[in-house]
Amino acid sequence: MFDNKEKTNIEALGEFGLIKHLTDNIELVNKSTIKGVGDDAAVLDTEGKRMLVSTDLLLEGIHFDLAYVPLKHLGYKAVQVNLSDIYAMNGMATQITVSLGMSSKFPIEAIEELYEGVYIACKKYGVDVIGGDTSASKQGLVISITSIGYADAEDIVYRNGAQEGDLICVSGDLGGAYMGLQLLEREKMIYLENPNIQPDLEGKDYIVERQLKPEARKDIVELLKEIEVKPTAMIDVSDGLASEILHICRQSNKGCSIYEEKIPIDPMTFETARGFNMDPTVCALSGGEDYELLFTVRQADYDKIKFKMDITIIGHITEPASGCNLVTKAGNMHEIKAQGWNAFSAPAP
Repeated sequence: MFDNKEKTNIEALGEFGLIKHLTDNIELVNKSTIKGVGDDAAVLDTEGKRMLVSTDLLLEGIHFDLAYVPLKHLGYKAVQVNLSDIYAMNGMATQITVSLGMSSKFPIEAIEELYEGVYIACKKYGVDVIGGDTSASKQGLVISITSIGYADAEDIVYRNGAQEGDLICVSGDLGGAYMGLQLLEREKMIYLENPNIQPDLEGKDYIVERQLKPEARKDIVELLKEIEVKPTAMIDVSDGLASEILHICRQSNKGCSIYEEKIPIDPMTFETARGFNMDPTVCALSGGEDYELLFTVRQADYDKIKFKMDITIIGHITEPASGCNLVTKAGNMHEIKAQGWNAFSAPAP
């Protein structure tokens, strides 16, 4: 979990001492951050824009397993999960708050490692840490991050704006994070049976990183602005493609057709799924945690996006009576059902 030989008990600093220890060297980079850590509340300047706010909760044993998730990666991922929600609104993330619940098994060095990942993510994405809280926890590690962003009112994209005939697009590729999780779970089981056996993840770097160190797609939001394309609806792919397109269709009161042959799946994801006797398409539809952006655009914007490297057109929006369907490679049509990850029904890792 962490390798520091000397460990410092959190009680040695106390809650306020720990917060000061972790936040002393924060440098603010956004002009909208008037006051960050150090007072009763942060002070932000909206500069006439709309403020976007999103919160995610990550619980040990439900959302992550410290048997194979390094703390630095966990801190990084916790930030990405939250920033992705802001980008899915077509906004720019600027600040986060970080709250932690920790059991006594975590020394200060472990929390420092977690925060290092948080700060690396914030520096890469130009985001300020402006506050948070810490508490003791009897349930292991609890991470709650709130992300704040801004957008001009006319630029904000909701889930409910898809129109009949719109093209359905997705960034990147899908299913990789889920297959990375399957690999890590397999190696954990092997290790528990025989601790002398080293993990075998050779050649699988891409999908393991997709699980442990995802990247929120700020670049796609910037690209769409650059080519002057405003999506009609958008959502991030956190629970699987099927679940997300159903959110858009239900809130827009529309149907859809998605073409199996168009769904972007990395060769490593495809081969690993086959090695696990899984259908790669099902992994892309139901796996989740890819944190790509799924969005719809007007047909008039087709020429602007058709040759963009990291955007794939996978289908189109239809009238509601047609329902939500997957057109298979064989030309058959199947109803799309949400079978993605559910924190309330998923067994603990």
